[in-house]
Amino acid sequence: MRAVLCKEHGPPESLVMVDLPSPPCGAGQVRIAVHACGVNFPDTLIIQNKYQFKPPLPFTPGGEVAGEIIEVGAGVTNARVGDRVISMVGWGGYADELVADAHTIMPIPDGMDYVTGAGFTMVYGTSYYALKQRADIRPGETLLVLGAAGGVGLSAVELGKLMGARVIAAASSDSKLELCRQYGADEVINYSRESIKDRTKELTGGAGADVIYDAVGGDAFDQAMRCIAWKGRLLVIGFASGRIPELSVNLVLLKGCDVVGVFWGAFTAREPDVNRQNLADLGAYFRAGKIKPHVSATFPLERAADALNVILERKATGKIVLTTGRS
Repeated sequence: MRAVLCKEHGPPESLVMVDLPSPPCGAGQVRIAVHACGVNFPDTLIIQNKYQFKPPLPFTPGGEVAGEIIEVGAGVTNARVGDRVISMVGWGGYADELVADAHTIMPIPDGMDYVTGAGFTMVYGTSYYALKQRADIRPGETLLVLGAAGGVGLSAVELGKLMGARVIAAASSDSKLELCRQYGADEVINYSRESIKDRTKELTGGAGADVIYDAVGGDAFDQAMRCIAWKGRLLVIGFASGRIPELSVNLVLLKGCDVVGVFWGAFTAREPDVNRQNLADLGAYFRAGKIKPHVSATFPLERAADALNVILERKATGKIVLTTGRS
């Protein structure tokens, strides 16, 4: 099988395409013929040894795949050969085949193609968990989304609107903000020329945002902490800007606010029943046409480095997906 291999930590250009023997499928596992693999910001970190999970070298990156089950190991009761599934794994997805533990799979919702499936679970799972369980967002509240045109950001815009919030989308260009409007944003902030803090206060009559969804970190976080509402919740999603900010806790005291960590991967392991219900809700929203995942570009497997650089250069809108060439 073909696989993209990280033999040494470094930038995307250090990855190599190799031919490897298919791994064995053991008890409790399934073999998936990969049709598509989502490209996510954590992939750019894991190949540089900057992520919290550090697989031993060499390894294949890619944590989110969609494909067809072609082999079922002993003891597996939740899957059959021929099933169309999504699998969430830490790494291993940038390949023609993936052997995964059976508990990592879920059926692809009816009407969803493989490319969409490969870009669905991580971003929507993260944002739904963030807004529902971590923020307990309520209809009528104001949601400010930073990095709103990216994968998780755009899903937060869409879900926030679906959950009844007034959504303010902040992104770095007018074209990105136009996409956010199409996905439900009520107001927009171009932070390449506007102050997040000042514009948010202006749009909220000085009250600030009730919930702030921050996948950017850095300067954006610093400004967001100064335009959060009384009893607001700032959701720490990630640090796409490259700088992990430091918090002056006097601001937490003065605003009476919460700064809330959102680690979806740990949540899925620690609260699997709640996560399954979340994914069931999201599948129902998709089938009802209430959410429409946006895949802005696909790349063949051999161009994995190009796909990762689109993420690193912050040029992506919605999701970027690798395809293996299977029909």
